[in-house]
Amino acid sequence: MRRGHRHGGGGGGQFRHSGGGSGQQPLNRNHVFDSNGPDVRLRGTAQQLFEKYLQLGRDATSAGDRVAAEGYFQHAEHYFRILGAMNAAQQQQAQQQQDRRFRETPVEIALPEPAEGEANGEVHPLEAELAGEAETLPLPQARRPAAQPEEPPAQ
Repeated sequence: MRRGHRHGGGGGGQFRHSGGGSGQQPLNRNHVFDSNGPDVRLRGTAQQLFEKYLQLGRDATSAGDRVAAEGYFQHAEHYFRILGAMNAAQQQQAQQQQDRRFRETPVEIALPEPAEGEANGEVHPLEAELAGEAETLPLPQARRPAAQPEEPPAQ
């Protein structure tokens, strides 16, 4: 057995784990991968490895080596998927931060001064809604566009 060979895993890109036992590290754009390609050993970020394997695949294709090209393109696809997972995680994190900011932002509602007719005990519609009495208010009716006469078909 080769020195330093890992049992199990297969081929392209292994995660390097630090001493913690928490499992897989969170993905970030600066994570450096050690990749054992079909006949090369590369090291770099997912973006760098994707581009490198893509170029190696193109070079092998132009040299007429379809088998090597397929191997390189498969490795490029692996790192493409990792980039996709990184993008999805980044979008999810941004959405969570936006949701957190929205929940933490206090909302102040200023009710308008009562109109003349409301001073005698009538409840303003916005006040009723805020008090949980919105069910008693009539729902606004959707306006339908006026029916336009149909034009006779052109002959």
